[in-house]
Amino acid sequence: MTEVAAASARVADHLRRAILAGEIAPGEWIRQEEVAERLGSSRLPVREALRILEAEGLTEHERHKGARVPSLTMHEVDVVYRMREQLEQLAISESIPHLTSADVRHLAEIQGRIEALPKGDDAAVAEFLQLDREFHLSSYTGCTIDQLTSSVTRLWNSTAHYRRTFVTLTGPGRRWVINAEHRLLLDAISRRDVVDAERTLAGHIRRTRIELGKHPEIFTR
Repeated sequence: MTEVAAASARVADHLRRAILAGEIAPGEWIRQEEVAERLGSSRLPVREALRILEAEGLTEHERHKGARVPSLTMHEVDVVYRMREQLEQLAISESIPHLTSADVRHLAEIQGRIEALPKGDDAAVAEFLQLDREFHLSSYTGCTIDQLTSSVTRLWNSTAHYRRTFVTLTGPGRRWVINAEHRLLLDAISRRDVVDAERTLAGHIRRTRIELGKHPEIFTR
């Protein structure tokens, strides 16, 4: 890896974490010179990093203005969740036959950590969101179709802010539903039952989409 490529990856990692953590909000512009100064970098690695993040769905480029985090309407988020419902069923069906026993144990360990999270503090919300993302994306690691898994990750990235706001707004009281659905999905994966896994996953995504639609205030903040 060249020096510029290594620097670009480092900048991309920094910005990716900041966007997914909500430190850079939808609609917020990312100033190349400010990022370069903060990270002690030249502008070239920052520019390359923004191209990487654009491919991942975390930023968008507007000519003559620069890069910013995309801001989606309620309808756009609804459509993205409908896309997720279809694509992730396909991803899980492609993944399950190739998951090892160690992969399944890893999923169970992640779910155990989710269920052990304390309720009611901001740090727990942040960790829940990270573990929830890890649980689902790890369940697709057996899928050998790169175009499919990259599309799924891009859709997850594009709605991360709205998911975070929703979880914060609804509080830990609804987490039992997520845990129950995760356990059903984990059981189907353990039994290598693709049909049950697809059905459970589709319902899991659909429920979140419907509940998001009950909170239009999320999309006006």
